[in-house]
Amino acid sequence: MKGILFIMSGPSGAGKTTIVKGVLKNLEDLAFSISYTTRPKRKGEEEGKDYFFVDESTFKDLIKKKDFLEWQEVHGHLYGTSKSYVESQMNKGANVLLDIDVKGARSVKRQIKDSVLIFVAPPSFQELKERLIKRHTENQKNFKKRLEDARYELSQISKFDYLIVNHDVQISIKQLESIIIAEQLKVSRRSEFVGKYKFYKEA
Repeated sequence: MKGILFIMSGPSGAGKTTIVKGVLKNLEDLAFSISYTTRPKRKGEEEGKDYFFVDESTFKDLIKKKDFLEWQEVHGHLYGTSKSYVESQMNKGANVLLDIDVKGARSVKRQIKDSVLIFVAPPSFQELKERLIKRHTENQKNFKKRLEDARYELSQISKFDYLIVNHDVQISIKQLESIIIAEQLKVSRRSEFVGKYKFYKEA
């Protein structure tokens, strides 16, 4: 069975990265799609694990080669999803988990119709502000921009398939696991099994 693409989006500070790491530890046959970015590496991030960190010239060369399923400029930095990586994993039967912004998520959904959109939201906007302040990763200008973007992103929730409100990380991890398992069990995705029984009739 071909793998499923799960696309996670939500504002910075909602807790997506922590949730993703938790789910990847618990579920087999789940691959995380590592994006390319021109953003500087943050403390604790690893090349080839969190992102592929490249300069702007390299990134633009990849655009010209059409190596991205989608790419966006977010907060002054470029982010792109490797088309070849996602497709190769799905063709092997692995499910792929992708963490991108709202616009990127909708762009991928238009190309891969049966992908699953999952929005991760904070319990409140005030909680989001407090989380961003505690991260100490933004200057005042970028902080305000992230809050403006968050307001837009939160307004797009109705266009997603699932919503996880991240009150508690462990609960949110279990909720994401449940979504992934449930999607795999949909009859529409298991035609190879359904076909085995279509000739049977009730006695």
